[in-house]
Amino acid sequence: MANTFAPFGFSQNRGTGSAPTYEQVVAPVAYNTANIFYGDPVFRLSDGSVAGVTTGPGPGTGVLAGIFVGCKYLSVSQKRTVWSNWWIGSDVASGNTVEAYLVNDPNAQFLVQSSGGSGITQAMIGQLIQFAYGTGNTASGISGAYIDATSVGSTSTLPFRVVSLTFPVGSNTALTGQYNYAIVAFNNVETKVVTAAA
Repeated sequence: MANTFAPFGFSQNRGTGSAPTYEQVVAPVAYNTANIFYGDPVFRLSDGSVAGVTTGPGPGTGVLAGIFVGCKYLSVSQKRTVWSNWWIGSDVASGNTVEAYLVNDPNAQFLVQSSGGSGITQAMIGQLIQFAYGTGNTASGISGAYIDATSVGSTSTLPFRVVSLTFPVGSNTALTGQYNYAIVAFNNVETKVVTAAA
């Protein structure tokens, strides 16, 4: 059966601490920053806030601040504090900030879907890889980010390193082919010095 392309961003698989918080850190998001979805990689802007695909520098042009895993903000429309798994890009008074939660643990590992082509192969383990944002789901707040299987290489500035393939439940054979899944770790994040591929 062929794999289906249904990316869900970067879902933490392991790291410091324990589920569900994994020692998340807090970062500000400007009130007028575009949508940020649960599982999106985010970048630090010059004012210290973080942003994703539209406002941030984008893949390949900066050091990651971490993976976005939710936020808290004072809603203008609801007149109360709202906790959300994604930043909807509005509903905060002008000039205010949103309190975002990030995973930036240098030892964190994430489950993520690959793009088309041949998918992630055994030979790619240990190599570095780029991501793409895809399209986030505004109904669930879940990211559409995925890793780009065609971008595997040894360039030290790539944001992630392929750690392993995934194995379906009850199988000792890794899931292969386009749109398969891999476990990746940070390579280029604020809390970790970039390194070249082995």
